[in-house]
Amino acid sequence: MKSAKEFEGLLKSLDGQKYGAYKKLQGSYQFRNFQLSVDHIQVDPYAPPSKMRVNIKRETAGIPAKWLDTKDKAIAVSDFLTRTFGEKAQPFNKETKGSGTNGKILIDRCGQEILERTSVIIKENEIEARFEVGLPAAGRKILGKEASRILTDVLPQIVEESLLYRNLNQKALQQQVTLMLDQVFIREELAHRNLVAFVANDSILPRRSGVSDKPLKDAVVFKSPENFTVEMHLPSGRTITGMGIPEGVSLIVGGGFHGKSTLLHALERGIYYHIAGDGREMIITRQDAVKVRAEDGRSIEKVNISAFINNLPGKKDTTQFSTENASGSTSQAANVVEALEAESSLLLIDEDTSATNFMIRDSRMQELVASEKEPITPFTNKVRPLYDTLNVSTILIVGGSGDYFDVADQILMMDEYCLKDVTNTAKSIANSTGYQRQAFSQKEFGRIPTRIPLKSSFSHSGKEQRLKAQGRHKILYGHDPIDISGLEQLVDDSQTNCIARMIDFFQNHILDEKKTLIQATDQMYNYIEDNGLDAISPYSGHPGNLALPRKQEFCAALNRYRGLKIRK
Repeated sequence: MKSAKEFEGLLKSLDGQKYGAYKKLQGSYQFRNFQLSVDHIQVDPYAPPSKMRVNIKRETAGIPAKWLDTKDKAIAVSDFLTRTFGEKAQPFNKETKGSGTNGKILIDRCGQEILERTSVIIKENEIEARFEVGLPAAGRKILGKEASRILTDVLPQIVEESLLYRNLNQKALQQQVTLMLDQVFIREELAHRNLVAFVANDSILPRRSGVSDKPLKDAVVFKSPENFTVEMHLPSGRTITGMGIPEGVSLIVGGGFHGKSTLLHALERGIYYHIAGDGREMIITRQDAVKVRAEDGRSIEKVNISAFINNLPGKKDTTQFSTENASGSTSQAANVVEALEAESSLLLIDEDTSATNFMIRDSRMQELVASEKEPITPFTNKVRPLYDTLNVSTILIVGGSGDYFDVADQILMMDEYCLKDVTNTAKSIANSTGYQRQAFSQKEFGRIPTRIPLKSSFSHSGKEQRLKAQGRHKILYGHDPIDISGLEQLVDDSQTNCIARMIDFFQNHILDEKKTLIQATDQMYNYIEDNGLDAISPYSGHPGNLALPRKQEFCAALNRYRGLKIRK
């Protein structure tokens, strides 16, 4: 292994050479406190930046073992170190001249959520930080002296300030670990108390703007209705109060612009843990909760939507329904059933993003159109059996229909961002109007699909196709786009990068024409749990920026792949 001094000399010797000469840097170099590995060199100044790693012994880093002795703590510390590395690099990056990533040191960017990432990996004896560097150039000529400054002066300073415990904000690190342990505790309490979500008093629900996920200043803070207030005694010693939403069918009603969808959005994001200052730190939802919406135009492959849609013209089979171009109602029906297949126990639905004919069918329409002529059984008729037969709860945002009043367990009203319990009032209205709604069946909801994906789904004339993420909402499989814009609970581009890697691993190492979709998915997640996210990457060294999505998002992305084939 070469020394840092030899590395510095090599960089300076490349000054003025053609950009391709940077390839000579690949290898490992020993610095005073860490080892630098150069894994991949970009092909030109305009290509994605070069990938590098630093490894530092845990003894040298000095982070107390008590903050690293569980997986949850390690994730919290890894997130903290990633953020600190990025913050320490920022001043140097601002000084850098040139376009794009030229001369910049970059690490995976973290949002408001704490995610399991590949940016900083805490191993048994060392800590490894993975980052990217835009190797500097003037045109296509190497700026060797500038590269030397960046990699032998600036980088060691960033490492010293972001990975050595003595230089960290130790109080902030301890607070982040403590906060995450409190959040983990609340999530565990949900199951013990038969709750599906908890929203702490004084939480800040609104976000600053459509392009900022930070809390809105001077927002109305959340207060729980008295009937739903619960106390949580946290591991940190704190006691907090807030709203506990019970299992069953919950409605959130109210006028437009009063905060209904804002509350649902906070519950959607409650599947993640959040950093301090986010305002939603103590909004915790069941880990498997899925936001369900209509997605006109998506493909569907052999999904049993017969619980919602039957008697189609032409006697089309809806127990194995397939289409290249789903309507709003068929797409939402498939989304519900696929969420059940992915083992979700909580559905989150907003009428604003739902198909109206899927959600409701009032008595007047029932009188005009005979039931045998209407193929859609509305969700009003199925939301109760979902819970009674499958123990799947639903939280519904409803502002335009009272059809759900008599099937709901609890009804809450948002009034200028203040939440009130109006269950008794709503039930009284439902019972006094003489309104006749089509009766729902208490029979078994329907067979949850056990679909078996085929390896031939991923065979294109025998040629291996590349999977590549394009932002947060699109994955390219060869030339075939997978549109995942309907997966509203994805929060990070690195999650989409990870889904692309996972699909590649899934097709090459998991599928065997025997396992069901969920069995194969569970096998892959167990493999990741045992071997880490690195294990699904084909690259040695820096695996790329990956953040682990839930299996619900992975299955949903696979279901939106138009080439998916299912065994009959």
